[in-house]
Amino acid sequence: MPLLRELRAAITRPSMQIALIVACAQFMQNLDGTIIVTALPAMAQSFATTASRMSEGITAYALAAAVCIPASGWLADRLGTRNLLCVATAVFTLSSMTCGIARSYGAFIGWRLVQGGSAAMMSPVARMIVLRNSEKRELMQTLSTLVWPSLIAPVIGPPLGGFITSAFSWRWIFYINLPVGIAAIALTLAVIPNHRSGEHGSFDAKGFLLLTLAIGALTYGFDAAGAPRIEVPAVLALLGAALVAGYLAVRHLEAVREPAVRLDALRRPAFFVSCISGGGISRAAISATPFLLPLMLQVGFGLSPLDSGLLLLVYMLANFLMKAATNPIVRRFGMRRVLLVNGAITAAGVAACALISPGLPFWLTGAILLLAGGSRSLQFSAMTYTSFAEIGPEERSSASVLSSLAMYIANGVGVALAALLLNFSRLLRHAANLAPFDFRLAMVLIGGFGALAVFAYAGLPESTGAEVAAG
Repeated sequence: MPLLRELRAAITRPSMQIALIVACAQFMQNLDGTIIVTALPAMAQSFATTASRMSEGITAYALAAAVCIPASGWLADRLGTRNLLCVATAVFTLSSMTCGIARSYGAFIGWRLVQGGSAAMMSPVARMIVLRNSEKRELMQTLSTLVWPSLIAPVIGPPLGGFITSAFSWRWIFYINLPVGIAAIALTLAVIPNHRSGEHGSFDAKGFLLLTLAIGALTYGFDAAGAPRIEVPAVLALLGAALVAGYLAVRHLEAVREPAVRLDALRRPAFFVSCISGGGISRAAISATPFLLPLMLQVGFGLSPLDSGLLLLVYMLANFLMKAATNPIVRRFGMRRVLLVNGAITAAGVAACALISPGLPFWLTGAILLLAGGSRSLQFSAMTYTSFAEIGPEERSSASVLSSLAMYIANGVGVALAALLLNFSRLLRHAANLAPFDFRLAMVLIGGFGALAVFAYAGLPESTGAEVAAG
């Protein structure tokens, strides 16, 4: 079986051993991004607010991560990749504990921002470590290992969060990071080399500040648009500021000799399509689904956190089973065709989740979740492979930073867009509370949005990623 072969390779090949260890740290980071989804109603009760507003706990995490990612490459060159990964994991673990003991909504959001900032040092640096220790023929296998946390953690997070919330308290979903974080640090120190750049350029403070302003305004603008009471002038001002700051940031980064983030990878068509245009749309739609599904089952249909979490195990199972077949499918049909055809299937799977209800036969609910989960898994992996298909060894560090940055922005926008659509539907009904119709409409619209990605994938050449897929 392909899965068993990958596990054997991980034991015997140093590059795969490193990838698996790095994946453990990424799993903890990705898990914390979504484990709170099924706990949002209980957390809202603790903090005397609404479940919809508690989505800020997710977007604040994504916002801080996206804002801090541009500094990760420079810090990795200064401190060394292993040292930075260890420090970031330690800060992440400690801030997770403080999220658990937070007694006010403001304190919780503040520590989620610290968590997100430390996560920004984990994801791109982890990818740098793997890419620097992998040959091109090994690239698809090693990247496949890194895809696991992004696929499994967001899906196992809701049922795990539901179980912990029902059996103990929502606060324990943050406490469980302590043993995982300690183990990740120990393995990192034992196995991973500490790569440093021979050149220590000055930090591009202007470029970093412009990127911070652009990313922060964009993410917070979408989040404000999804608030229960939308302040239209504030939303427009934030999105306008993001547009202006983004334009100035790109001009600055292209003009200076040592930019905060090198944009060379964006000139590679495969990277641009799989990370920015088509990939950005697909990731936003994919990240919105694990946010909408648990809330629909709990708030819309009244299921308990545990019951809704258990139902989502089918969704996770589909992710798991598809992962074993992903590499053979990509090798057989090619990256472009998989992105194009499966992109349409993924969008349809998201929209089909609108049909789920307590009265639907279980076999049909299971079929919908299997379709949505399996296609999501394949699409996410294909996008990751395509991102680095045309990237040479000298560009991998900067491409890793850009890829992580694009992913966090897309994830934050996806969750904010889902919250926006929920409140838009509620306002259309002139209702005070969310109803099943609101979730169904949001699912259909998110699916339609995700379908737009296929137009970007259609522009890729048939030969995209052929050399990597052949490895």
